[in-house]
Amino acid sequence: MVLFLSDDAVAQVLDLESLAPVVEQALVKQAAGEVERPDRPHYPVGTGLDSPDPLGTGLAMPAYVHGEDYFATKLVSIHDGNEARGLPTLHAQIVLADARTGQPVSFLDGTRITNARTGCIGGLAARELATSPVRLGVIGAGAQARWQTRAIAALTDVEAVSVYSPSDSKHDCVADLREEGIPASAADSAAEAVRDATVVVTATTSTEPVFPADALAPGTLVVAVGAYQSGMQELEPAVFDRAARTFADVPEEVATIGDVAATDLTEADLVPMAALFDGTAGRESAEEIVVVESVGTAVLDVAAATEVYEAAREAGLGTDQPM
Repeated sequence: MVLFLSDDAVAQVLDLESLAPVVEQALVKQAAGEVERPDRPHYPVGTGLDSPDPLGTGLAMPAYVHGEDYFATKLVSIHDGNEARGLPTLHAQIVLADARTGQPVSFLDGTRITNARTGCIGGLAARELATSPVRLGVIGAGAQARWQTRAIAALTDVEAVSVYSPSDSKHDCVADLREEGIPASAADSAAEAVRDATVVVTATTSTEPVFPADALAPGTLVVAVGAYQSGMQELEPAVFDRAARTFADVPEEVATIGDVAATDLTEADLVPMAALFDGTAGRESAEEIVVVESVGTAVLDVAAATEVYEAAREAGLGTDQPM
């Protein structure tokens, strides 16, 4: 029997404060080489349906953490045009299987899990690197903008949140965050959102920089989560010029994305996020600008899916079905 977990079931057991240490440990294991993380293919989908151009991107993301009971494969689709359709940009499904036998144990709606584990990157970064008080500037107003904000608010004391998007979606994002008790307001420009922030999050699908580097105040932490391939860019090269150091969840992959490719930085210049947790690297002064780049890793998916599966099983949630 396979336990099917809908988004509603996942939502009942997923908790950011509980998930953050799971994500932290997964990053530590990854940095130690104690994982299997095959290359994840990106491929265009929808070509030839409505036009000669693709409509979205498909991804397959497998992973296993050594010594754990389960391995996972996540299937993802990213369709930027979905915002106009009133649909999520990202859809994901995760298959969790027994590492001893290979038998599938759970099929999970992975969209919330993906958003939450990515949000924890920002939350952990802010916990380790943000100066106080935390004033958050968010560029982007989609699902990930919300999840980054939630996770940072869960792991730090957030004084204020300023959200900017060129569309009216920023007002919907602000309304949702306020309903959750997060003190959010809409900004009229990216520079305005960034200027008074101690933490800046970029969560977009942009192909060009989304805020002016000179708007950053000394001591700002910049968390960039939107660019995951070479054709995407959220940060100006000048942001890295001003930064004391740049952390990455997956240094070898972050080195290839548009943000970093536009600079002189190489993989060797990127500090694994795991270094934040063992004290070998971090903020060295309150005036430093520090950057955290995230492209995502399937190691976080298998860790988060395991946490959700075990919690749901214990709570009696989900539906057992034969395959």
